[in-house]
Amino acid sequence: MAVLVIAFLGFGVLIGRAARNSVQQAALADAAAPLKVVLAPRAPAPATTAQAPAGEEAPPAEEAPTHKPAPAPTTTTTSAPRAAAPATPPPAAKPKPAPAKERKTLPAIKHVFVILLSDEPYAAVFGPESKAHYLATQLEPKGALLPGYDAVAHEELPDEIALVSGQGPTPQTVADCPSYAPIEPGSLGSDGQSLGAGCVYPASVQTLPGELEQHHLRWRAYLEGVSEGPTPTPPCSHPALGQADPTTPPAGASVGAASSGPYATYRNPFAYFQSLTGPGACARSETGIGKLKADLASPARTPSLSYIVPGLCHDAAPTPCAPGAPSGPADADAFLQRVVPEILASGAYKQNGLLVVTTDEAPSSGELEDSSSCCGQPRFPNLGAASVGFAGRPLGGGAVGALLLSPFIKGPGSSQEQYDHFSLLATFEQLFGVKRLGYAALSGVTPLAPSIFNGGE
Repeated sequence: MAVLVIAFLGFGVLIGRAARNSVQQAALADAAAPLKVVLAPRAPAPATTAQAPAGEEAPPAEEAPTHKPAPAPTTTTTSAPRAAAPATPPPAAKPKPAPAKERKTLPAIKHVFVILLSDEPYAAVFGPESKAHYLATQLEPKGALLPGYDAVAHEELPDEIALVSGQGPTPQTVADCPSYAPIEPGSLGSDGQSLGAGCVYPASVQTLPGELEQHHLRWRAYLEGVSEGPTPTPPCSHPALGQADPTTPPAGASVGAASSGPYATYRNPFAYFQSLTGPGACARSETGIGKLKADLASPARTPSLSYIVPGLCHDAAPTPCAPGAPSGPADADAFLQRVVPEILASGAYKQNGLLVVTTDEAPSSGELEDSSSCCGQPRFPNLGAASVGFAGRPLGGGAVGALLLSPFIKGPGSSQEQYDHFSLLATFEQLFGVKRLGYAALSGVTPLAPSIFNGGE
């Protein structure tokens, strides 16, 4: 028994020593464990951290720019990261220009200038094939071109009347009114149309100039050959009612066969409205081209509407104004070079102006004949079946195009939308704040889109 007791005591001593050694070894292992250190970000090689043996302080690190030395070997310390040195910022990217806001309304245009050429299709006047080089190479890049702009009828006179009143043609106006006869019976039908035959509209038919006068706005027609030249024509010159017009050429003849000068009545639409042919109105509102420069001297003198008509020798018509005389767009170019710079340099244009250059109609016969129409054009009641073409489509005056120049337009630009003379009249009426007249008030007729005016304020 004594021997067994001694044996058990010896075994207990051995177990105790082993346990003590295990604890000491665990403590030593803990002391020898590496310190946990949070390093600041750094591009070069990683820094080394020294391990301290048990019972000794950790030696200072040779290169420790990114942390502090641990204060005790048995303590796990997390040091705050050092702020990284500021990097050289990359060069700032150039800001992209903000996209232009699309205009929702027409600009505040106060002065409108219209130059009306004659009897040419779009491709002959505008674009790369035009022989009007000043117009095509110098003016087009400054403006907005409308290739889809159409005339509404043949010949010249019904288109000019449509542009200033919204009235459709009659059998006499499509012949350029060979006899200066009143429209009879002249009663007003739907869409404000004066119904009947003839070409002189009764005083009850409203016009854009009449609307402007009611709103105390001025208009003026500048007609080459009126009150100027060796044989000046009086303002608002026209035959007496019921008399033949000596300036209208017979069917198939050149324009020079009838006219003895640059003026022709059928190129002056205002002469066909009894509301505008009074002696006072004509003397005040119709004059020659030479007076335009004086009226452009100041915005106060410049009319709200300036309607400019080249003479028969400068209106781009393909038939010469006299035997051997030049014709076509090239001859109109000299007129444009003289008149357009005066307009563009004027204060009225620079402040809030709009210049429109277009043509009254495309040719009604020959290889360039074009009677297309657009824009919901109606059948004209005064023409009956003669106003309808293939498959019941209303006949028009063909594609003539238009060029718009304005401080509110950054050229070159173009619009593929379709417009016609009624659309342009509706645009003028909207700009001047007057009601729409005649076919310009149709729901399918839209004024020029505000997005065309892509510049200015």
